[in-house]
Amino acid sequence: MSFFAILLALVLEQARPLKSHNPVFTSVARWAAWVARTFDAGTRHQAWITWGIAVIGPALLSMLVHWGLEFGLGWLFAVFWNVALLYLTLGFRQFSHHFTGIREALENSEENKARELLAEWQQVQVGQIPRSEIVRHVIEYSMIAAHRHVFGVFFWYVVLSIIGLGPVGAVVYRLTEFVQRKWPTSSNPNTLSSNVLCAVAARAWVAMDWLPSRMTALGFAIVGSFEEAMDGWRNHAQNFPEDNDGVILAATAGAINIRLGGASLQSSDDGDATASDSSSTPGRSPEIAHFAQVVGLVWRTVIMWLVLVALLTMANLVG
Repeated sequence: MSFFAILLALVLEQARPLKSHNPVFTSVARWAAWVARTFDAGTRHQAWITWGIAVIGPALLSMLVHWGLEFGLGWLFAVFWNVALLYLTLGFRQFSHHFTGIREALENSEENKARELLAEWQQVQVGQIPRSEIVRHVIEYSMIAAHRHVFGVFFWYVVLSIIGLGPVGAVVYRLTEFVQRKWPTSSNPNTLSSNVLCAVAARAWVAMDWLPSRMTALGFAIVGSFEEAMDGWRNHAQNFPEDNDGVILAATAGAINIRLGGASLQSSDDGDATASDSSSTPGRSPEIAHFAQVVGLVWRTVIMWLVLVALLTMANLVG
């Protein structure tokens, strides 16, 4: 079931990409804001309860629906339910339009437009960063987005669906990522979360993403330059501020021999971008030609994991 659900969801998402402003995402945002307002009391114990209601609650509901369909109406209806949830939680088209727009602007030598699109994507002011830095940031943000929107969801869905929990893994992963991103940055003062809740959400996200990020890095190493990717993982992952993201970016840098890391874009109090320096990985200076290598790396990894899941599915059916 896992293989067919993932394959159908990816095909559907490519054919009819989900818009960023859609009723489901809007409802999830309202749900997370309501839970934070209602249950966040500013204590650690209550923060974990709040997080559990926001994340585990919908995940359990999705699992119960899956079981009800599978045992009540048949496995085919359960597959459709899985495809629907994967369509909402997994997919390239949820972020790839940013990548495509910036790449086209750079190919047309419209660097100012590329900077504007990058600033709009990451909600910062990028200033007059040079062309190579635009390329570097786009590659870094795209690889992290590919992991969070595709490989991370992919991993937890497969792992938990194999043991009969249906789509619960995909839902938990996506909601864990969503609340740690949305709770601290709410623009509505009535939905601002306490520092304790923000810390709990961040801790839960780090734990949830620890294993998937390393599996993504391993996939990049297998389909890319293995020795260089593993060397980057071992020796340069600590160059990046976030441990899990650092593993992915260091492996990416080694897999395609590109220099990543350095000054990061941050939004300061006055709205201007500020630089947070970090060490760069070895490799060639980022160029537009690397965009094609990045796309190839990601799709080869997708195919590799799909083949592996297909083999596991066949073994399960035969067994």
